[in-house]
Amino acid sequence: MVSTVSSITGAVLLVLVAVMEVLLITGFPLGEFTMGGRHKVLPPMYRVFAATSVVLQLFGAAMILQGGGLMNMWFAGNVVKIICFVFAGFFAVNTLMNLASPSKKEKYVMTPLAAIEACCFAITAFSM
Repeated sequence: MVSTVSSITGAVLLVLVAVMEVLLITGFPLGEFTMGGRHKVLPPMYRVFAATSVVLQLFGAAMILQGGGLMNMWFAGNVVKIICFVFAGFFAVNTLMNLASPSKKEKYVMTPLAAIEACCFAITAFSM
């Protein structure tokens, strides 16, 4: 049960962040929430990074749903478990990076989001 809730929570949050990244790519002034908050509107090179992030966010959502048993497996269970641990580690590091951000919006919004993601992936991986 806990794994299912953490998998769904993690996937929903990842999709929401992917939507925010798409808005950033299209020029919405949300840049203060990402990449140190240096740009209100992301310059073209940063939009490439945002596009890469969208792909990774959606891949992560699929992996956490698979790890929680809510989606057909694309990979063997052990591979999905490793991927979930990698994402947990990534989001743990991302939590620290967001916490050190000079942008208050990134610090106060994205830091807890990354911490929740790290926990969701870890719970899912340990539950497999």
